[in-house]
Amino acid sequence: MKSSRGEQIKVYFGKCWRIFKNENGWKVFISSGIITFLISLVTGADMFKGYRATRNGAFALVCACIWIGIFNSIQSVCKERDIIKREHRSGMSIFSYVNAHALFELIQCFLEAVIVTVMTLIFNSDTIPSAGAIMPVALELTVSFFVIIFSSDMLGLMISCIVKTPQTAMTVMPFVLILQLIMSGMIFELKGFTDKLSNLMISKWGLNSICISANVNAMAGAPGDESYKFEALNLLKMWGLPMLFALVYILVGIMFLSLVDRDKR
Repeated sequence: MKSSRGEQIKVYFGKCWRIFKNENGWKVFISSGIITFLISLVTGADMFKGYRATRNGAFALVCACIWIGIFNSIQSVCKERDIIKREHRSGMSIFSYVNAHALFELIQCFLEAVIVTVMTLIFNSDTIPSAGAIMPVALELTVSFFVIIFSSDMLGLMISCIVKTPQTAMTVMPFVLILQLIMSGMIFELKGFTDKLSNLMISKWGLNSICISANVNAMAGAPGDESYKFEALNLLKMWGLPMLFALVYILVGIMFLSLVDRDKR
């Protein structure tokens, strides 16, 4: 009897956990801490005090979170493509397989977000504000880091569902990262088409969410950017859009991986 989608999700979730254990996946948590530690060393004493320093530090943290997220999943599917093709022909649900990965990555991303938050709080304990737009800043930062890491992770998962080899995935990865960075609106002033394109970037909304929680518009030298308006609805928007992107990435990944039977060997 063919297993239901729910049963298959449980099976493949368990498989993700076994792979994580057997391949020492816990090392990703160490790397997340090291990356945040290095960033915290150079952000300076004005982080969460001065507008420019806070915005620069927030951008560095966003870059780190995007890297962490994409690296989590960029090879997770394509390295198993031959197995997926064989099991799909035996009744495996692509929907269940991809969603099992997404659920497992969700837990991993949350733990990584907690690590990034803890490191950030340790290095900025004297300057970080206590109250955010919705809840304590520490909790808002945790949510923001999670949203950035998870949506980036799902972007990596989508790419892994589309490409056919780990080598191709790692070739594509730098271009995706560069696009996220240059289209964030932090490095370059974006106008016209590039400004519209930036609305599809996780980096833009992630940067905005951190700056909102830090209330950068209240800092000296702030130009009063509407994107950083210290309001609950504004922050919820910055969280909601990347999560919507994540859902789209999952659906696109399922759609492309469903074509695995057409692979030519």
